[in-house]
Amino acid sequence: MHIYRADLRDLAACLALDGSYETDYVWQVTQQQDTDQVVTRFQTIRLPRAMRVQYPGWSEALLAHQQRGDLILVAAEVGDVRAYLDQETQPDQGIAWLHHLVVAPAYRRQGLGAALLARGIQHGRQHGLTHMMTVVQSKNYPAIQFLTRQGFRFCGYNERFYRNRDIGLYFARGL
Repeated sequence: MHIYRADLRDLAACLALDGSYETDYVWQVTQQQDTDQVVTRFQTIRLPRAMRVQYPGWSEALLAHQQRGDLILVAAEVGDVRAYLDQETQPDQGIAWLHHLVVAPAYRRQGLGAALLARGIQHGRQHGLTHMMTVVQSKNYPAIQFLTRQGFRFCGYNERFYRNRDIGLYFARGL
């Protein structure tokens, strides 16, 4: 498997990857508010049956990220793109912002995501960044588990981050 910086030809292959996922769990949020406090609680809930979720479409952003010079890496074998990482450098904040990490279903759980992430972390360190952040759907339990195994910790949420009004969960880790 070769990991390299994507060129324009690779972007179409990246966008063609199936980023959908199946999950048996979700993070459910409940919020209580009274006069002097707001209490927000997240709970992992097992679903009555597995749910298939489509990956949120951001195709127009990938080209824009490529044009401004963001880090887009692909993992490919003989020209067949199997995974990609899209990461923005925000030097004023000291943050490597991980926008996308997509692995084709047939190649998941084989270390491609971890290898791409390691290269993104290395890139962030080389640019003097101190943290990496990302946001995932509250339904994306497989990604939550992956991020936690990679040293990320939950650090916030946005109730309407996604166009379909899904909750966005923020995760961060030090570099």
